Amino acid sequence: MEKSWLTVSFHLLTILSSIQLPRSHASSDYSRQPPRRLIFTPHHRSDSDPQQVHISLVGRDRMKVSWITDDKSARSIVDSGKIHHVEIGPLEAGTVYYYRCGGSGQEFYFKTPPSSFPIEFAVVGDLGQTEWTASTLTHVNRTNYDVLLLPGDLSYADSHQPLWDCFGRLVEPYASHRPWMVTEGNHEIEIFPIIYPDGFKAFNSGGRCLSKRVAPPPTSTTLLRLLGAMLSCWVLMLSSMRNRSVQVAEGDLGKVDRRRTPWLIVLIHAPWYNTNLAHKGEGESMRKAMEKLLYEARVDVVFAGHVHAYERFTRVYKNKADECGPIHVTIGDGGNREGLALTFEKPTSASLSVYREPSFGHGRLRILNQTHAFGHGTATMTPTVFWLTACGYKV
Repeated sequence: MEKSWLTVSFHLLTILSSIQLPRSHASSDYSRQPPRRLIFTPHHRSDSDPQQVHISLVGRDRMKVSWITDDKSARSIVDSGKIHHVEIGPLEAGTVYYYRCGGSGQEFYFKTPPSSFPIEFAVVGDLGQTEWTASTLTHVNRTNYDVLLLPGDLSYADSHQPLWDCFGRLVEPYASHRPWMVTEGNHEIEIFPIIYPDGFKAFNSGGRCLSKRVAPPPTSTTLLRLLGAMLSCWVLMLSSMRNRSVQVAEGDLGKVDRRRTPWLIVLIHAPWYNTNLAHKGEGESMRKAMEKLLYEARVDVVFAGHVHAYERFTRVYKNKADECGPIHVTIGDGGNREGLALTFEKPTSASLSVYREPSFGHGRLRILNQTHAFGHGTATMTPTVFWLTACGYKV
């Protein structure tokens, strides 16, 4: 079988034909949204009833269902409350399942991802729990996506642990019906000097936080094979906050047969490419350590958060346009309380950045078949579309 890389086909389209934007430049005629207030989501059911119900993918044909029940006798520490995990399977692809947690409370349902293309990912970063968050989740829910990917910064609890519970309750209507897969961001660190000097206590402990229960343990990367024997798509979750990503990713990427798996997607938190003045250069050390590894594996798309804006780059490697490099997309504009990152560098004719916009929103990646995918960035002002072809081997 002859190896040959597919040539990239990349076209930027503006859906709103009345808006004309220059390359890599956001319109200055639009008044961008200020931050909105936090949403505190209480628990209205009984103490024994499940709350913060959500699901996550486990391997190719199983789902983990997780929830919390209150325990009034527990001490008021990070791990208060009873946390429950149940792994179910094997499951049929593209099938709706109904379930109750612990045999009581309301009935939930979820749908497993399909066994063949197309498959659609919703992508949203730096989500938080504000009125903008609620708006973003409402828009996400209007699409028939299969899996939600979140490249870090979930609850913005920032050591105020009850906010993890509020966040879990806020996203339950969505995360209980579709699997959510996340990686960690800087707001998950939550360092307590002396007591928790290494941080990530809530994220790692499986305590009162959503993160542990929508993501595999973040001490390693995870190469996720989606449900369905025919679905040739892998998602690699990498930590921008820790040092083990290189070693574990080397082993994980070695498992991928690109003849059978034409699509390889990576999630990180701090972007490797960024023309926004916010968090400039914070992903550079990770890029230098790992970019060659991802390039040689022919990763197709790298999604990042951290910067509170949307930005998309052409296929790139070592700061140069390269048709075999991945497309980098920053999508850290889910609705966090800190507001938008409004200031970008002045664009140049040689800019690798092909579109940028500081508005709250989310993204969608619809993989149509083994060779083509359709990306849709949905912000308040300018939804945009892009097409790409897989960098995997032709079969």
